[in-house]
Amino acid sequence: MKNEERKKAIELRTGGLAMGEIAKKLSVSKSSISYWVRDIKLTQKQLNSLNSKGYSVEAIEKRRISRLAHTKSKHDEVFNQAYKEAVTLIKNPAWCIGVALYWGEGGKTQGTARIANSDPAVIKTMMAFFRTVCKIPEDKFRAHIHTFAHSDKVKIEKYWSDVSQLPLTQFYKTYQKQSSASLNKRNTLPLGTVQIYVHEKDFFYRMMGWVEYLKKIYD
Repeated sequence: MKNEERKKAIELRTGGLAMGEIAKKLSVSKSSISYWVRDIKLTQKQLNSLNSKGYSVEAIEKRRISRLAHTKSKHDEVFNQAYKEAVTLIKNPAWCIGVALYWGEGGKTQGTARIANSDPAVIKTMMAFFRTVCKIPEDKFRAHIHTFAHSDKVKIEKYWSDVSQLPLTQFYKTYQKQSSASLNKRNTLPLGTVQIYVHEKDFFYRMMGWVEYLKKIYD
């Protein structure tokens, strides 16, 4: 999963590996690697090592900083536009419910809109919000189920597929945890949880703009 790849990328970059090499090792785009490791400062020894291997570190760093600045500018533009349009959108009750739920339950980091829950009503509400209010294309959705090792994986996958109205081909491999949790906790979550991802360019920043507008109203 991307969170694990991100952690590995940070680990490799901290060790002084070039971004191109990290991208190859993890089979991830170089732009993603650049974003994930943007805050890591290489030591002079690491920079010298990369230079000795034929990497023009200064040129690469300049291009990387310029690219990140450009990306941030685009994201800020999407965020600010979403904040402005929220003035009108807030008149729609469905929009208010969806944004409020995302504010409370949705992901606020990693640059990807996502929401996880064990309550099917929450997932159904958010899928309706994404589809009817946000107009997200069906091929932009992905889902990931987390459950316990003793659970009936096939049954649970069918359940969340029915709830989300997403085909299983759009589900990541189900994660079944070897848990030491109490029987009571396992019984409380007999069908585990599902996380819905929206892989739509810039949508995360649009959501963040909407959430910020709602926060300001109730601040």
